[in-house]
Amino acid sequence: MADSSSPAEPPQDSGDDVLELNKDLERMIENVESISVQLTWMAYDMVALRTSPELGASMRRLEEEYHRCRVVVSGDRDQKPESDTCPEPAATTLNQM
Repeated sequence: MADSSSPAEPPQDSGDDVLELNKDLERMIENVESISVQLTWMAYDMVALRTSPELGASMRRLEEEYHRCRVVVSGDRDQKPESDTCPEPAATTLNQM
């Protein structure tokens, strides 16, 4: 059997270990907070879409119009806009969407 009076190992620098642990914990807390915010927005979106189903269709049309206008304004000819001009802001209303 091994002698139980073996020399004790020298204590490791626990200050660095504690700092590393604190950094890891802070990183994990930030990740959890980020996930919590994302889940909150997802829940909000679900409630908004269930309350007003036409909201999703309106948002898709708005996004499509935005992309068309962006292509026309930026002059990016690689992407062909579906219409030649952007709709006038006064001509587009929420009721039309």
